[in-house]
Amino acid sequence: MRTVVVLYHAADRVTNIPRPVSDAPGTLPAQSPTLLIVDDDPLIVDSLRYFLGKEFAIVSADTRGEALKALEQREDLPVAALIDLGLPPTPHRPDEGFALIAELLARVPDIRIVVLSGQNDAANARHARVLGAADFVAKPAEPQHLLALLKQLLAVGREAVPATAATADALLIGQSAPMQKLRLQLRQYANAPFPVLIEGESGSGKELVANALHHLSERARRPYFALNCAAIAPSLVEPTLFGHAKGAFTGAAGARAGYFEDAADGTLFLDEIGELPLDLQPKLLRVLENGEYQRVGETQSRTSRTRVIAATNRDLKKEVREGRFRADLYHRLSVFTVSVPPVRELGDDRLLLLEHFSHEFARLFATQPFSLAEDARQRWLDYAFPGNVRELRNIVIRLTTKHPAERIGLYELEDELDEGGAQTGSSPPGLPADPAAFERLALDHLRDQGHQGDFSLDRLLRQWERAYINAAQQLAQGNLSHAAKILGVNRTTLYNRIETLSRTDS
Repeated sequence: MRTVVVLYHAADRVTNIPRPVSDAPGTLPAQSPTLLIVDDDPLIVDSLRYFLGKEFAIVSADTRGEALKALEQREDLPVAALIDLGLPPTPHRPDEGFALIAELLARVPDIRIVVLSGQNDAANARHARVLGAADFVAKPAEPQHLLALLKQLLAVGREAVPATAATADALLIGQSAPMQKLRLQLRQYANAPFPVLIEGESGSGKELVANALHHLSERARRPYFALNCAAIAPSLVEPTLFGHAKGAFTGAAGARAGYFEDAADGTLFLDEIGELPLDLQPKLLRVLENGEYQRVGETQSRTSRTRVIAATNRDLKKEVREGRFRADLYHRLSVFTVSVPPVRELGDDRLLLLEHFSHEFARLFATQPFSLAEDARQRWLDYAFPGNVRELRNIVIRLTTKHPAERIGLYELEDELDEGGAQTGSSPPGLPADPAAFERLALDHLRDQGHQGDFSLDRLLRQWERAYINAAQQLAQGNLSHAAKILGVNRTTLYNRIETLSRTDS
């Protein structure tokens, strides 16, 4: 789990790809990247291992829990994953696969995930991509196609970007008010010795912001280390951060420095800080307050001058209230707080991101960038991008691959978007999830209907409510308890609403 300095891509994440060690020493070269395969069909796993094992060190699991356990037990994190959606204990539903996509990206944000699934309806494919999957391949799949796809995905982001203050600032693409505010904050906080807490939704680019903050500071030429607190077993976090003495625990064959020691007077970035074990939080607090720490198994105190930058997509104030995060550590980490805006708040910056990534990947794939027709451009601006920059970037990669140098219309673009529907709990299919776009839709409706004097908000809401209640009852085959669960209300509430609608109809 030792990740040393990082080259950032103009995307949302670090491009340091670890060099794994094979499960079977001597069978593969040390530089073979690790591929995680998660499928409960042993025949499929064995087949993929046979065809892909010449290029990758294969790690396999048949459940979500086993896959996450495998991550915790390895120092060499996978660079890519092939996962099935239908996993035990619900193999006929995609829920476990969807959850695994989110959890893998939380632990290894730069992992390239390809969903390999028999549950290949369009809604599942779109939702998997929103969560962060790079692509969706229906079973059965040609091994050579999978290999070519994996190689292409891993090629994305490997080019070095000069780590200078100018490029770090330029990589924060956009001219919207939220991006201007973010740039201003980073310049203000860059040379302060205090910690910075970066908050933002998953996929919004928090680690890119941390890297930019480091390279805008006077520490830019000093070490930069990054640790994802969710990516390794809790028992390994302390020795990874603080180091350990020889014999401090089973497997500690020799003394080893930790990140605080190696980072020296540089920067240490702690991603997913909300996952830091509660019993370790006082030790981190001590370092932040007076710079003192001890290696595991030693009594000698050491001193660190490392600057800490932390990031989270959790509400740490809520975590403090619920006893899962120390209040004193939160206040120490959040001397300065930076909020990374979600893509849906960036306005026309979404077009700038589109242009940037389309030219970047066209150059990488040795082709010409695509362009959007006018109706597709408007759809792009109306779309909420629930997966943020990660989703936007993956969409551009797929469009560049499928439609190089073409003018893409609304139909082709819609195949890559997901308005959520029942999967995400957002707007119904066909309606925009972006609040601004939804407001424009309402405005157009009122312009068409409101001036006639017969528009009724109550009537419109009753129509929607009636439609959803009837649909839920159909799905539940008349079972009111099940229908209430589908609608997210209790049975009594559902019964009262049905009664109310019946009275208004009569």
